[in-house]
Amino acid sequence: MKLEGKVVVAQGGGPTAVINQSLAGVVLESRKFSQITKVYGAIHGVAGIVNEDFMDLTQETTHNLEQVAITPSSALLSTRDKPDEKYCKEIFEVFKAHDVRYFFYIGGNDSADTVRIVNEQAERSDYEFRAIHIPKTIDNDLMVNDHTPGFGSAARFVAQAAIGANLDNRALPGVYIGVVMGRHAGFLTASSCIAQKYPDDGPHLIYLPERAFNLERFLGDVQEVYQRLGRCLIIVSEGIQDEQGNPIITTLKQNMEKDAHGNVQLSGTGALGDLLADCVKERLNIKRVRSDTFGYLQRSFFGSVSDVDQHEAREVGEKAAQFALWHNMDGSITIHRTGYYSVNYQLTPLSKVAGKTRHMPDEFINPEGNNVTDAFKFYVRPLLGSGLQSADRLRAPLAPKILKHFSGPEKK
Repeated sequence: MKLEGKVVVAQGGGPTAVINQSLAGVVLESRKFSQITKVYGAIHGVAGIVNEDFMDLTQETTHNLEQVAITPSSALLSTRDKPDEKYCKEIFEVFKAHDVRYFFYIGGNDSADTVRIVNEQAERSDYEFRAIHIPKTIDNDLMVNDHTPGFGSAARFVAQAAIGANLDNRALPGVYIGVVMGRHAGFLTASSCIAQKYPDDGPHLIYLPERAFNLERFLGDVQEVYQRLGRCLIIVSEGIQDEQGNPIITTLKQNMEKDAHGNVQLSGTGALGDLLADCVKERLNIKRVRSDTFGYLQRSFFGSVSDVDQHEAREVGEKAAQFALWHNMDGSITIHRTGYYSVNYQLTPLSKVAGKTRHMPDEFINPEGNNVTDAFKFYVRPLLGSGLQSADRLRAPLAPKILKHFSGPEKK
C-alpha cells in the first residue's frame, strides 16, 4: 500500500560534522517517490515542529543539498528539547494538520525516544504514519549500533589533536591534560590512543567514565609515568566519576551549573582540566602542568571529517527513506559491522534504542582502567577514514661530544 502525504525531517541534539549527509540522504531519496507531496525540514528540531516552522525542501536544488551535505553542523538548526507525552501530542497534532505521513528524526537516544512516543500516538489514533529514527551522536553511545554517524569525524579530530599534543609535550616536557566530551561513554576519549605510535608516545594515561576514577590512584599513575619518561600526556573524559557515580568535577568543585535537563554542566567549561592540573602541581610538585578542554571543536570541525563517516551518514538517511517508503516500516536505522572494513544497515525496533546508553565494552579497556587495549585500536581505526597522517621522528645518530664535562644550563 502506498501511503501518500508529506515528509518531515528534523535534526536534534548536538551537531556533528556529517549530520547534513543524513539530511541530504533523506530528502533526495524521498523526492524520488510519487506518493510524497512535499518534503519539509523542521527548523530547530521538534521545537520547529510544534511552532510549524517548516522549510519546503521539495524546492531546494539538488546541487545545494549536496553542498550542504559536506558542510558540518545542523543545517536545519537544532534543539535540546526532550519531549514528554504532552509535547509529543502537540507534535502529532501538527503532523495531522499538515498531512504528514513520514517523520525522520536525526539524533541520539533521546531523539529515538521522541520518535517512539509520536509513533505510539499515531497507532492509538489509527493514523497511518511511518516514523524512523536516524542515528547521530559523537558519543557513539547508541545501543545495537556498532558505531554511529558523527563519531568517526569527532574521533578523527581527537586523534589528530592528541598527536599534536604528544609532539608538543615531547618537545617541552611536562604534564598535559586534555579533556574530551563524553558524559557516560568513553569512546571519543579513547580515540586519542591513535597517537600512540612509538613506545613512549602519549597519551600515557586515558580515563573513561566506564571506570571509577580515584584521585589518589590518578596521582600515582601520573607520578609513575613522569618519573619514567620525564613527561606525561593524559586524556580524560569530561564524564569521569567516582565509585558512587558522582561526576569528579563535583567532588573537586562545589556549586556546578546544571543544563536544561538537570545534569551537571560538563561541556563548555575548563573547570575539570584546571582542577586536575592544580592537583598535579600541588601534590606532585611538578611545575609545568597544562590543561585544555577540547569542547565544541570536536563536534563540527571543518578540517577533520572522516570520509567513512560521511558515506555512512548519507546511507543511513537513504536507508531510512527506503524502509519507510518501500516497506512501510517504522524503527531505528542501526549500523552493523560485517568485516574489516564493511557495514550493513538494519531496521531495529525503537524500544531497543530509545532512552538507552551504550558503554565501552570491557575488552576495550585495560585492566588498570587507565588506558585502552589494542582491540579498541582495531575497532576505531577504520572509522577515522583515509588520509590520517601519523607523526615521524628524526632517527639520525647523535654526534660525539667534545666537552663531555659540560652539562648545559641548569634545568628549572
